[in-house]
Amino acid sequence: MSGTPGGGTVAPRFAPVEAAFREVVEGHPGTGASLAVRHDGEWVVDLWGGWADAARTRPWQRDTLVMPYSVTKPFAAVCVLLLVDRGLVALDEPVATYWPELRAATTVRELLAHRSGLVLLDEPLPEEALYDWDRLCASLAAQEPAWEPGTAAGESALFYGHLLGEVVRRVDGRPLGRFLAEEVCGPLDLDFHVGLADAELARVAELTGFGDELRSVGEGRPPLYARAVGNPPGLLDPAVVNSERWRRAEIPAVNGHGTARAVAGFHVALGRGTLLSDAVRRELVTGVEDEDLVIGGPTTWGLGVALDPDGFGMGGLGGSFGWWSEVGGYAIAFLTGHVGDHDRGDRLEGALREVLGLPPL
Repeated sequence: MSGTPGGGTVAPRFAPVEAAFREVVEGHPGTGASLAVRHDGEWVVDLWGGWADAARTRPWQRDTLVMPYSVTKPFAAVCVLLLVDRGLVALDEPVATYWPELRAATTVRELLAHRSGLVLLDEPLPEEALYDWDRLCASLAAQEPAWEPGTAAGESALFYGHLLGEVVRRVDGRPLGRFLAEEVCGPLDLDFHVGLADAELARVAELTGFGDELRSVGEGRPPLYARAVGNPPGLLDPAVVNSERWRRAEIPAVNGHGTARAVAGFHVALGRGTLLSDAVRRELVTGVEDEDLVIGGPTTWGLGVALDPDGFGMGGLGGSFGWWSEVGGYAIAFLTGHVGDHDRGDRLEGALREVLGLPPL
């Protein structure tokens, strides 16, 4: 691999996917990546490669964790959906039933489906607010929605996890990171975490690539975008997102840390119906295409996942993604330390679909 470290396993039939992955990683000027695919009940691809630090002193390992930005959002959504399954939360109940201080007249379903209008804060807040759960939730509770809830869609890019996490905390008593660990990731043996402990911190890869390409992600976006991701500041600052303080915090819209195998395994559990009841899973994958007023472009939001005719999942700022293909019967996850566009993930999934004899996406 031209001196680029890497490892993993791949079924012989899927060798073209490995070749594509190795080329992608070798092209990274910064940190590396991991890729996992589960198909027909087997891990047919489980690969990692490159470096875990910008100085290139730590090779990426099987258990290297990385932050995949919005790939975290479905993990947060499932915590609420499990409470729905248990009869503790109702989808069409006002969120204020569980969180009385919340001013916005929105329902749990609208919150999950990015239709609440709670996408930005008018009150300017410092970076410090990102690490103060109660302060940020108090600001969200007082915020007027950017549109009448239920009438439009727009990704709650930075606050989705706080909005859902506060519902979990009010109903269950546990913070979202602990609920996720004890009710989802622990039982399913998924190496994915919101709020890292000492044991995980040493395994985290640095995020690299915060150059002109990433800074330009807001170009051509709707006017709401900059306000939705920039207050409090820090989301696109490598000094912030690579800090220990950020990694230890719970910012569950974006700062989960995990492996590609964990993200793919999570989507297998959603896709195969082993995590949620059939009724709640049907709700998960029901959505209406609408113009996203924050991200831009037509999007079909389910309850915590993006939908398309092939399946469902979520991409993250910087190029990471996790997906379940209903058509192909596979789960795929690509988690990258070197942030950039989604062309790399498209290329890898394209190689997989070619092997499986599926049409390109």
